[in-house]
Parts: sequence; C-alpha cells; structure tokens
Amino acid sequence: MVNFSLEGKVALVTGASYGIGFALASGFAKAGATIVFNDIKQELVDKGLAAYEAAGIKAHGYVCDVTNEEQVNAFVARIEKEVGGIDILVNNAGIIKRIPMIEMTAAEFRQVIDVDLNAPFIVAKAVIPGMIKKGHGKIINICSMMSELGRETVSAYAAAKGGLKMLTRNIASEYGEFNIQCNGIGPGYIATPQTAPLREKQPDGSRHPFDAFIVAKTPAARWGTPEDLVGPAIFLASEASDFVNGHVLYVDGGILAYIGKQPQ
Repeated sequence: MVNFSLEGKVALVTGASYGIGFALASGFAKAGATIVFNDIKQELVDKGLAAYEAAGIKAHGYVCDVTNEEQVNAFVARIEKEVGGIDILVNNAGIIKRIPMIEMTAAEFRQVIDVDLNAPFIVAKAVIPGMIKKGHGKIINICSMMSELGRETVSAYAAAKGGLKMLTRNIASEYGEFNIQCNGIGPGYIATPQTAPLREKQPDGSRHPFDAFIVAKTPAARWGTPEDLVGPAIFLASEASDFVNGHVLYVDGGILAYIGKQPQ
C-alpha cells in the first residue's frame, strides 16, 4: 500500500497565514501532520492562527523574517524545542514586484531575490541538519511557471524562481544520500484573493482580458484553485515520493505543454 499519510510528521510551511501556504498546510493537517508556520508580523500570525482554528486545525505560529539568518536559526531551534524536529519544509513565502525591468531599481530587484531565493536557502540550510539526524526529510520549494517562462514586468521574480529550481536540484544532489528529498511545485495561475481583480467581469459582462488570455492558454480552460495544489504537495511530503528527488512538479492545467490556439 502506498503511504500518503503524514501522521506524526512536523511540517513547517513558511508564510502560511493565508493563500496557497494556508491551503497546503491545511491539507497536510488533514493528512495527519502537525503544522508550524511563520509570518513577518504578529498581526499576520494572529490572523493565520484564527483561520486555522476556524478550520479546526491546531497550528503553531511564530513571527520570523525568513531573509534573516539569525532569526531563522533561532526560529528552527524554537520549533525543535517546542513542537519537535521538522520532517517537512515548504518554502512558500514569496513576493512579486510587477515593474518593467528598466524601471526597476537594483534595490527592488534584490528584495525579490532575497525573499524568493535567498530565504529558501536560509531556511533549508537551517532544517537540513535536523533532517540528517532523523534520517529523513522532505523539502518542497514553491517554484513557478516563471522557473521556465519569461513574461513582461517579472524579471526579478523569474530570475529568483529559476534560481529556486536549480537550488532544488542542488539540495537533492547534495543531501539525497541522507534520505532527504527536495522537490518543487510550480503552480500555474491560481484563483486567490490576490488574483481576484484579474478575474472580475467587465461592465459589458465579458471576461477581464487577462482572465480570457489565461483560460485560452490553459488546456483545462480554467484557473487553478489552491486545493489543486494540495494533492501534489501531499505526494511530495509523504513516503509515496521517497525516490522522487530534484523534480519540479508543474500544477498548471497543462499551460507548459500547450502552444495555444490558432487565432481565428
């Protein structure tokens, strides 16, 4: 019997107060895991804790800036002391700045790289020693279709996510012998509160132009939902994926496989 259970596992999902991270952590909890998450401000942690409680999930929330190595090391040590050794890490925290490249400052570029690439390095580095001691571990990096494709205004994000794809492969290469699997999930376009304005109906009742564009480019002919990512994440977090390492699983409704419709 393939084992998809996460019973008895401690899962750290960064930035999981809401959105995709919250959906993944909630799915892990239903599969048996104990959930730990962080956010950068106490008010966001409190909102997250209230949301988990409303969903019937006991989660452990902490304030931590994942770009700060000292804070992350203290955070991981506190989790190990108060909750237990980390079995599963999901590097979910991320930002995007949609700015044309020639208008973007170097400081803005660096900020995106810091959160989307340096932070997964810092957090993975902090949890790997404990995973080596335990003799197992699962690291899931939330990559993106922008690990493979470019698009206007997302130069920093695409650079960071492309780097995260290669960091994923390198962690697999360095630590696979310790029974640590590091894989990525590459979400397609997901319907979240943040993307809701892009899906609003126009005054004449037609689709928003970006909504129409995404649906036309997706063989599934719809946006994804956060729940669409839960099954793939549970697979990568469970013993079912013990021989899957260094892989990015794109959950995109088929966009990356599709050249698109011929114009009428």
